[in-house]
Amino acid sequence: MGQSGLFRHVPYNSAVTKNWTRRDIFAFLFIGVLAAITRFARLSYSVDQGTPIFDEKHYVPQSWDMVQSYLPFLGGIESNPGYGLVVHPPLAKQLTAISEAVFGYTPLGWRVMVASFGVATVLMIMLLSRELSSSWKVALLAGLLATADGVLLVSSRFGMLDIYLVFFVVSAAWMVVKDRNTAPGCIRWWAIGAGVMLGLALSVKWSGAYYIIFFGILTLLWRRGFFTVFISYALIPSALYLWSWRAWFASETGVYRHALSDGTVKESSLLHMLPEAPASWLYYHFSVLKFHASLTTSSGHSHPWDSKPWSWLIASRPILYQQSGEYECSLGTCRTSLYLFGTPAIWWVTIPVLLWAIWCVAIRRDWRFIVPLVGFAAGFIPWLLAYDRQMYFFYATALVPFSIVMISLILGQIGRRKIVVAYMATVAAMFFTFAPIHYGLLIPEEYFNSIMWLPSWR
Repeated sequence: MGQSGLFRHVPYNSAVTKNWTRRDIFAFLFIGVLAAITRFARLSYSVDQGTPIFDEKHYVPQSWDMVQSYLPFLGGIESNPGYGLVVHPPLAKQLTAISEAVFGYTPLGWRVMVASFGVATVLMIMLLSRELSSSWKVALLAGLLATADGVLLVSSRFGMLDIYLVFFVVSAAWMVVKDRNTAPGCIRWWAIGAGVMLGLALSVKWSGAYYIIFFGILTLLWRRGFFTVFISYALIPSALYLWSWRAWFASETGVYRHALSDGTVKESSLLHMLPEAPASWLYYHFSVLKFHASLTTSSGHSHPWDSKPWSWLIASRPILYQQSGEYECSLGTCRTSLYLFGTPAIWWVTIPVLLWAIWCVAIRRDWRFIVPLVGFAAGFIPWLLAYDRQMYFFYATALVPFSIVMISLILGQIGRRKIVVAYMATVAAMFFTFAPIHYGLLIPEEYFNSIMWLPSWR
């Protein structure tokens, strides 16, 4: 397989990325429109008697609580004790609260911001592919794949947290590559930008810390400059994470806001050596850490849609978000089912794609695969090490952008039009085949059974 594909191999240097042309602009506009149509279509349709579905039931009310308790210039807080322990940082819910403030406590209100980030994520995957390949064709392929993947699609249509995390992580990866492709200067702005994106990712979910570690080490090995890496991947993310809690610190009714003085913190705790605010904040974090540590299979926590990391590599265990019972309709016996479901033509090639990417790096010295490999590893290896924990397929949402980037690079290497077209046609066919369970459409029971290829999908 030579260099006669859609692009020729070029080493990393400041001249890697060719100037954009009209084709680039048209490709991004086309994919942007296509992504918007697929993300926003029937956005308000799937509800539970007008209320949120699945894990929306946690995050949507918490976001609305922020709207109701808005503090000027600071944002809202999660103060309702009826929600119990709030186990994720505030940023994603603050973002969802913005659209709820505009459109109200409605399906549109709690999903518009998520869908917007879903469209932006598709475009960011294109940007990363474009930066690595210097090819608008490879970027276009990546955009089509990202648009057609069921996991990215469904994650972009419901008021949960993962698509926010994915957007910030992919943005950071793009900036890591930009930093590598930019000639050294006094201030490495792209490294700083990557740190900002990673700090925002951490402010959505603690799993953002994995990407800080992996990308920080990669940047240090690539560009050295320990001081810049320390500023970009330690100080900036820490400061942004603390900033995301600004409303909590300013409030009087936030969860555990006065844990020190109200007796929640034991008298024997060393936290009593600290002032009220930082002590209560740390207690909050210790409580969240304890909560997550307790969600293990060995301690009796189980769920019918639990899945382990190795199953994510072939998307063998999706998640059922919503389902109606069987009932008679004009088509016979019908049902509606809504799954977080990976498009098989994309997910089933994950293992060979990873092996090929590793081979390209190790043998061919094709460094374009390093960042997507590192990004994939950051979203996979930590969960693999914590295999006893209760896990779900939506944890794998952050994996597929990097798989897609690697697939698009490989398609560019192949370069044979018939093979590329055949693969993309297969992806499109599978997307449309499984679209009814992405959108929760009414379908005959016979059709549903025909697309449940694996017993583990039920």
